[in-house]
Amino acid sequence: MAHESATHPVPADLRERILRQIDNTFADQTNFLADFVAIPSLRFEEAAAQDFMAAALRARGYSVDDWTIALGDLESLPGFGPIDGDFSRARSVVGSLRPEVTQGRSLILQGHLDVVPTGPAEMWRHPPFDPVIHDGWMYGRGAGDMKAGTVAALFALDAILDSGLEPAATVHFQSVIEEESTGLGALSTLQRGYRADVAVLPEPSDLSINRAQVGALWFRLRVRGKPVHVSVAGEGSNAILAGYDMIEELKVLEAEWNARAAEDPVYRDVEHPLNFNAGKIAGGDWASSVPAWCDIDCRIGVLPGQDLAQARAEIETCVAAAARNHPFLSNSPPEVIWNGFQAEGYVLGPDADPALQVMQDAYGTVFETDAKIPENKMTALTDTRFYGLYYGIPAFCIGPRAENIHGFDERVNLESMRDTTKVLALFIAQWCGLNRRRD
Repeated sequence: MAHESATHPVPADLRERILRQIDNTFADQTNFLADFVAIPSLRFEEAAAQDFMAAALRARGYSVDDWTIALGDLESLPGFGPIDGDFSRARSVVGSLRPEVTQGRSLILQGHLDVVPTGPAEMWRHPPFDPVIHDGWMYGRGAGDMKAGTVAALFALDAILDSGLEPAATVHFQSVIEEESTGLGALSTLQRGYRADVAVLPEPSDLSINRAQVGALWFRLRVRGKPVHVSVAGEGSNAILAGYDMIEELKVLEAEWNARAAEDPVYRDVEHPLNFNAGKIAGGDWASSVPAWCDIDCRIGVLPGQDLAQARAEIETCVAAAARNHPFLSNSPPEVIWNGFQAEGYVLGPDADPALQVMQDAYGTVFETDAKIPENKMTALTDTRFYGLYYGIPAFCIGPRAENIHGFDERVNLESMRDTTKVLALFIAQWCGLNRRRD
């Protein structure tokens, strides 16, 4: 059963009313998620999904702030990552609930609606933006990462409001973009002044707490060669093949960094926490011409506390050293272009303990257990780093069970979404406190 807590205990009858409301409206919640997933909110194409979320917040009576993000406002802030593409239409949406009487602690609930590319649609079991439910799972790009968690947070608040109650402290419900590439959506909300005592991000975690996360660097290798006819290929410089040589050298650097990670106080018990990925390659112009150019988009993980400037310097040194010993690139070394994530790792500190205890209480009540919420250390990253590292706001993730995120046939377990909704609702009730709503 739930542990005792000094933070605004919720009477049993109110808890049951809230939980019952979630069960009664779960079909509506599932339909809402399906409508949300059906909107293809790929990078730079998020407007329709933001419209959907802003409309939902307005219909519920939230005070809605919907603004276009100005890069110039963010470039000087810690955690900024450069944008590669048209960012002119990028928006953030925040819906706020502010009580007349404040008794509890304030809260940010944040979800991102940007999704990663689908890859070839014919390799999916079902079309990626045509959500299908099968055996208790909803399939679709973004269903797990992280639209189900966002919807769970929204319907957790719905259950409180529809029970004739309201949070007794300010709640900011934040719908952001760019989580998958720079995090600038979250950073824009902080630049705009949104603050709270804690931030909870319902990222897919199978109802576990992310205790730590790595950082990440994105960069592009720009390789240039010498084009000749393929009949005399040996006289030219094949930029694509030279690019693969650079990838092999960066894999050596990845191994070196993971050897250091074995001594790290946080990640030493995690096997291979730092992953290098050559995620996109483009090059050449003609099958019978030796390619003169090749661009390779890369990502590599970094440990919490690892100095990013030093990490970038190591990557540049690795590429330069490999080029010096290369038969073609010694006279034309590749260029390293920093784009996207320039993100530090983040470890949850003791300032999060009060919120984690309340979340433990909520978890124990929903699952009728004294067992501790599972914890993990991520080999990926989330937007929590902005809050915890730079703005003194403890932040952590807890969300539903999802599979195949970033892959084919992404899916979310709907029963875990229901459980997430219940845990979040009871957390909100106890963390923020409850007021009776006035008619």
